[in-house]
This record gives sequence, structure tokens and C-alpha cells, in this order.
Amino acid sequence: MKSQTISVFITVPATHVYAFAANPAHLPLWVPSFFKSVESIDGEWVAQSPEGRVVVAFVSPNDFGVLDHTVTLSSGQKLTNYMRVIPNEEGSEILFTFFQREGMTDQQFQEDAALVLGDFQTLRRVLENAAR
Repeated sequence: MKSQTISVFITVPATHVYAFAANPAHLPLWVPSFFKSVESIDGEWVAQSPEGRVVVAFVSPNDFGVLDHTVTLSSGQKLTNYMRVIPNEEGSEILFTFFQREGMTDQQFQEDAALVLGDFQTLRRVLENAAR
């Protein structure tokens, strides 16, 4: 099974990147390719996406920069996403590792990688502009 890790440097401290990215309400601001809107409903974060209604659940807050999360599609399929924020000198590095799912073509895999990279670049712009 193929895997790929996308990494982007952000000139903002890791604690700030983590706090912003860990808040599901912020997802439409930096992951507009997937999260059109997000709201808390009965203790779950429910989003509208190109896939329809989805539920997103992050791991518990932690001091290690782990932002792993599960997206449950309307079909019931659960997609686990592995994401980290780590300190990198005056800034931080955000990383996302994903795997080519069964039935996913190489082209779809590369398109997903491009979407993740674009979303991370959006996150960088949002946070670096806010830090100015």
C-alpha cells in the first residue's frame, strides 16, 4: 500500500498552529477543499463536504502535537487521518501522512496529495497573516 507524507513549514510557533488546527470550527478556513461548513451538534463535529454530511473527531488534546482525526462519511466509512505539528526552530512543521486506500487509483492518490498540500499552504497563509 502506498503512503505519502506532506510537510509544510509555518513561521508560527507549534503551540499556535496546534491550537488553531485542533479546533474543528476552523476547518473551513484552511481545508476549504473538503469542509464547507462545520458545527457542533450533540457533542459531535458535523460538517458539510463534497461527500455530503460527515462527522470529524480529533484525538484528545495532547502536548505532543498529535492531530490525528477520523472522518466518518455518510456511508459510515471511517477514514483515519494522521497529522502532526512539531516545533522547527522559529516556527513549526505540519505533517500529514496518508495511505492509498483500496480501490483508489494512482491518479486519485496524487490528486489527494495535491489537495492536502494546498490546504496546508492555506493554513500557512492564514496563520502567518494573523501573526503579522
